[in-house]
Amino acid sequence: MAIERRREAGGGGRPLPEENGSVPGAAAPPPGSPPAGVAEIQAVPPPAAACSPLLLDYDGSVLPFLGGLGGGYQRTLVLLTWVPALFIGFSKFSDSFLLDQPDFWCRQADGQGNWSVAPGHGNRSGNGSIFPPAALPTPVAGNASECDCHEWHYRIRAGLVQNVVSKWDLVCDSAWKVHIAKFSLLVGLIFGHLITGCIADWVGRRPILLFSVIFILIFGLTVALSVNVTMFSTLRFFEGFCLAGIVLSLYALRIELCPPAHRFMITMVASFIEMAGQFLMPGLAALCRDWQVLQAVIICPFLLMLLYWVIFPESLRWLMATQQFEASKELILQLTRKNRMNTESDIKGVVPELEKEITRRSKKVCIIKVVGTRNLWKNIVVLCVNSLTGYGIHHCFAKSMMGHEAKMTLTQNFYADYYTMAGIALASCLAMCPVVGFLGRRGGLLLFMILTALASLLQLGLLNLIGKYSQLPDSGMSDSVKDKFSTAFSIVGMFSSHAVGSLSVFFCAEITPTVIRGGGLGLVLASAGFGRLTAPIMELHNQKGYFLHHVIFACCTLICIICILLLPESKNQNLPENIPDGEHYTRQPLLPHKKGEQPLLLTNSELKDYSGLHDSATVSDGISENTTANGMKSM
Repeated sequence: MAIERRREAGGGGRPLPEENGSVPGAAAPPPGSPPAGVAEIQAVPPPAAACSPLLLDYDGSVLPFLGGLGGGYQRTLVLLTWVPALFIGFSKFSDSFLLDQPDFWCRQADGQGNWSVAPGHGNRSGNGSIFPPAALPTPVAGNASECDCHEWHYRIRAGLVQNVVSKWDLVCDSAWKVHIAKFSLLVGLIFGHLITGCIADWVGRRPILLFSVIFILIFGLTVALSVNVTMFSTLRFFEGFCLAGIVLSLYALRIELCPPAHRFMITMVASFIEMAGQFLMPGLAALCRDWQVLQAVIICPFLLMLLYWVIFPESLRWLMATQQFEASKELILQLTRKNRMNTESDIKGVVPELEKEITRRSKKVCIIKVVGTRNLWKNIVVLCVNSLTGYGIHHCFAKSMMGHEAKMTLTQNFYADYYTMAGIALASCLAMCPVVGFLGRRGGLLLFMILTALASLLQLGLLNLIGKYSQLPDSGMSDSVKDKFSTAFSIVGMFSSHAVGSLSVFFCAEITPTVIRGGGLGLVLASAGFGRLTAPIMELHNQKGYFLHHVIFACCTLICIICILLLPESKNQNLPENIPDGEHYTRQPLLPHKKGEQPLLLTNSELKDYSGLHDSATVSDGISENTTANGMKSM
């Protein structure tokens, strides 16, 4: 019946043979030649031989042969991926000091040395006047045109004597340029993650790392020589682009060096080192005093990474996943020599198998290939939305906590604000370690997302209810009660949303196959960058639409809770090496099924490949009608 359907479809199959086995209208085969059907079957080119499964099982075969993290050279490489995290922390949080809005006053044009108050500036709320310190003369009241000034006096709260704002007088009508300068670094990071991620899958992690280091030195040091704010913003874009290449390549190298049991903790150590840079930045700014010196001091440590050209190899996992076996063999021999290992310990025969496949052509894959998958694209999109929501709503909580101008002591001191934010991020990372170790990646992400959603909904709903009751004379509630609740919910929300963003990036690095890990990481890191970009956008619009902004992200948290249930669990699992491996990462039930209960989803070992059924049906036309393509009798 299948043959008749192909004939009716028109052109889909060959003409059926007659009773004597010949095809109508065809010449008889010469004597001694095989039958027509057999000849056509033999003419079909055989499929390319698959690569040895031993070589594709990196975590199970290659990594144990190299000693895992027991080898001294592998531990050295992991340490080399940790050290630059301190410099990255300096660069990421430099905007808080270079572009901090100072308090400012205008000198009157009468030349008598009197100071007048600039209207509408300068504290974080943007409301009211800032009075000069006691060391300055008593201010003279100004009028609405006080921004028409020829000379400004500044008091910078971030430990510097001069920063970008005071250098080019970016106040009053020029204040919007500060937000554009903040955009430039974040937009550079977004484009850098997207572009360098795709290139890293094509040329490797090592070239991206080294070229990013070279160009961040060029652009970063040139930023310190900027002559105007336009040049500063443009160069900061390219600095962010190069910084993204360093962040992404180090993250991928760190993941690909580690065995399954150590991936999370080694990644978290790098996060703690990056936060150490965040905590040290105020002291570094106080020592430098000038923004140009601070910018140079932040960039110069990247000079040490030029040595990586000599001491840091390409990712062996990426070389083997892309079937570059000749370069893989050289690197394996180099690793065994530096670890002083005996090649006789190769029980599974990795090196002999490698020599058999050494002539195979490399197979590099672009992230665009993920569009044709069923599960992999879904997992990456879910994690991109999670990272966007986590980092986007983080600003909502931060603004809510810092928005009670005079009612909270936090906003009266720059360092109190700064270290409060840093302390919440540190507490979040510390909490992630036991939670993810106990609940796994998916369970931990789900827990932190639920906390984020609860904090957001309670802040939006409960606080409005408290505000209504506080207006009643006999309610016993005051605005201070509302402020305390708002502060508590904001701290919980910042705590959990930071964990959601960080864990989404790590989760994506684990479930994305090695051949496209750079592109997958680039997508989720770029989504995180879009979430961070909401902060300067809201500041540029003077916080207009802030409530709607919070409501939208609160709705996104509810959607993310449902979508997280669709993700697989990657705890203690081998990293997928190619796209079929990534497709076999299926969703497991959140709770283990009871004994004797049939699971609804197949495990990886039970998955079958039925992709060749249509080809076999097309080739084997001699099969009888009551026989199916897999050789079983039809009823």
